[in-house]
Amino acid sequence: MSLLADSSMHVREILNVVNNQLATRPTSEPVAQSWARCVNEFQLDPSRFVTPPILTEYELNARRDAMGDLIACSKLEMTTLYQQLADPELAVVLVDSGGVIVHQVSSVPFAEAVAADGFRVGALWSEREAGTNGMGTCLAERDCIAVCQHEHFYPRYTSLTCSAAPIFDDSGEIAGVLDVTSRSKLLQQHSLVLVGMSRQMIENRLIDARYRHANMIHFHSRPEFVGTLHGGKLAVADDSTVLAANRSALFQLGFRSLNELRGRRIEEAFNASLEDMIARSIRGSFHPITVYSANATNRFFLIAQTAQNAAARGARVAVAAPVPRAGAPEKTDRRSPPARLDEIAHLEFGDPRMASQIQLGARVVQRKIPIILRGQTGTGKEVFAQALHSISPLSSGPFVPVNCASLPENLIESELFGYRAGAFTGAQREGRRGKIVQANGGTLFLDEIGDMPLALQARLLRVIEEHEVTPLGAETTVKVNFQLISASHRNLLELVHSGLFREDLYYRLKGVELNLPPLAERVDKLPLIHHLLEAETDGDPPELTREAEQALLSYAWPGNIRQLRHVLQMAIALCDGQPIRCEDLPAEVTQRAPQGAPVAASPAAAQPVPHADDDADLSALNAIQLNERETVLALLEENRWNVSNVAKALGISRNTLYRKMRRLHIRLSHDGSGGDGTEADEAADDMASDAAAADSAAGSPSPGDISSHAHHA
Repeated sequence: MSLLADSSMHVREILNVVNNQLATRPTSEPVAQSWARCVNEFQLDPSRFVTPPILTEYELNARRDAMGDLIACSKLEMTTLYQQLADPELAVVLVDSGGVIVHQVSSVPFAEAVAADGFRVGALWSEREAGTNGMGTCLAERDCIAVCQHEHFYPRYTSLTCSAAPIFDDSGEIAGVLDVTSRSKLLQQHSLVLVGMSRQMIENRLIDARYRHANMIHFHSRPEFVGTLHGGKLAVADDSTVLAANRSALFQLGFRSLNELRGRRIEEAFNASLEDMIARSIRGSFHPITVYSANATNRFFLIAQTAQNAAARGARVAVAAPVPRAGAPEKTDRRSPPARLDEIAHLEFGDPRMASQIQLGARVVQRKIPIILRGQTGTGKEVFAQALHSISPLSSGPFVPVNCASLPENLIESELFGYRAGAFTGAQREGRRGKIVQANGGTLFLDEIGDMPLALQARLLRVIEEHEVTPLGAETTVKVNFQLISASHRNLLELVHSGLFREDLYYRLKGVELNLPPLAERVDKLPLIHHLLEAETDGDPPELTREAEQALLSYAWPGNIRQLRHVLQMAIALCDGQPIRCEDLPAEVTQRAPQGAPVAASPAAAQPVPHADDDADLSALNAIQLNERETVLALLEENRWNVSNVAKALGISRNTLYRKMRRLHIRLSHDGSGGDGTEADEAADDMASDAAAADSAAGSPSPGDISSHAHHA
C-alpha cells in the first residue's frame, strides 16, 4: 500500500470515529475522545498537516525560568531513563503545562530526523497545535497515556509511538509531562511503566527541592514500601502544619486533594506530635510508636531515623510503616528500615555506568519488577543479582540461582518445576520441589536464560503470569511469589527476531534491563583491583609494583572480573608476601595489550593528554556517550578547537573537559585547526595537577545537559 493511500485510510478512520461510524481499527477511548476534540473543538483537519509552532529564544527562556526547579529535578531522571531504554531511536522529553518542549535527551541523529516535523526543544505540542499525541493528550486527560503510531491525529506522525505521564506539583496541579517518543514498536510494552516510575521520582524530588527546610515524614501501610516510590511523603513545617504531600500520602490518608490536608496539624493524621517524632529521631530509637490515620482505616507505627542519618539528608526525618490491626497477634520479628542504596554500593568503586545501573536496580527491585542483567561472561551478574536480592522486599526469603546453560535439556523442566512422587522412571521416591517453588518468598535467578528451550519458555511464561506452578505429574498447582531476575550474555532481542526466544516471555522478563560494563571499560579498575586483593587476603593485601599495576590496567580482560580474581589469587600465592611484580602475573597479562583494546587507566596513572583520534574504536561507547561525543566535537569545531572557550561555553573547568575528551576518544588537537597553540602544554600541567578531581566537583553536566545544549544552542 502506498504512503498516500495509507494516509487517506488514516484520515477516513479518524472521521469515521468522530462521526460515530465503525472504526476500521480498534482505538482506545481516550484517543477517540482526543480525535473528537481535534476535529470539533480545535477545527483541525487530519489531511492538512501544520508544523507545530516554535517559540522564540526569549519566549523559551521565559518558560524555562518559570519552571527551573522542575527542569533541575527532571534532568537526572531523564538521562537515567534514556540510558535504561538504550535505544538511539527515541527521545525523552519534558514539556511544560502548556505543551512546550523545554528539555530533551536523545541521540543527535534521531533529534535531527524528527526536528523536521517540529519535534524539538521550543516546539508547542498541545492538542490544539499538534493534534492527538502523547504529550498534548496527556495534558488534556491528566493521566498516563500511550499514543501508538496510527493513533496520532496527523498521518505525518504515525511512525512514532509516545508514552507520557503527567507530573503534578505540590499543589496538585500539572507542572509538566514526561514523555518518551520512539520509532520502535518494541519499547512500548514496558516504557509507559518506566515513564510512570520516573515521573514519581521527579515529583518526590520536587517536594524535596521546594521544601528543603521542612520536616519530611515517610510512611506506608506496608513496611517494605517505606522510602520507595510507593511510600507516602509529607513535608511538615516546624509548627506541625502540613505543607505538601505526594499522591501516595493523600491516598493512604484518605484525602482526595492536597487542599484537604494542607494547613492541618500533623496530629490530625497521626496520634503522635512532630516534637515526639523529632525527639525519637535524635535519640536514634527504632522502637515503634503506635499511631493511626484519622481519615483512613490503616494503623501505622513510626520508625525514626538516627540524628546522624537525618542530618545527612539536610532535614529532620521520620519514617512511618504499619503495625498489625487491633487484636492481631504481635509479631516478634520487627523489621528494620528498608535497605538503602549504600548497602550495595560495594559493587562499584567510581565507575559512573556501574553506579547508574546500581541506582536503577535498587529502585525497581523495591516494586518486584522483573529484571534482566546483560553483561559479558565474568562481569559478576550473579553477584549483582544477590546484591539486589539483599535489598528487595523479599530479602528474608531464599536466593535460588539456576544456570539454564549448564543443565541438560531433559533435566531443566524437572529442576525448575519439580515433580510429584513416581512422576517418571528414576524420580525420587518422595518427589522433588522445583527451583521455582524453592524460591517462593525470595528471589529466583535464571542465569543464561537465552539457553532455555522454547517449550519450557511457554511454561515459564505461564508461571510468571499466573503466579502458580504445576509440578510434573501433579494435578494441583502451587501458588508462588518471588522476585524474578534473569541474566544473559546474549542479546535476547536478537534471539526473539531469529525465532529462538519467545517475544511475549521477553517482555515479561524485561521489566527493566541492566547492563553491566565489561571490566576493560570500567574506569574504577584500580580501586576494584585493590578491593579484590583485600578480599583475597583478609584485609592484609600485598602491594603492587608500578609495572605490575600498569600491566593489570592495560590488559583487555576478556574473562572480566572472574579472570581478574583468578590472576590475583595466583599472584598472591607467588609473591609470598612481597610486592606483586610482573613476574608474578601470567604472560598474557604482561604482554603488550592488543591493538584497539580499550585501556582504562587510573587517575594516578592517567596520561596528561588524551591520545585517541577519530579512528579510535567507538564500540565501547553507549548511545549517551556517542551523543555527548558528537556534541563536544561540534563545540570544538565551532570554537576552532580552543578548549578554554569550549569549557567556558559548557560551564565546566578545562580539567573536566580534558578528562571528558579522553573518555570520549577525542584527541586534544585537530589537524589544521586554528586553536590556541599552547593548549597541549597547558593540558599536561592542568591534568597532572587535577587528574584525581571528580567531575561532579567541577560541575560537570550530565549527558542530558550536553544533549540539551546541542539541541537548543
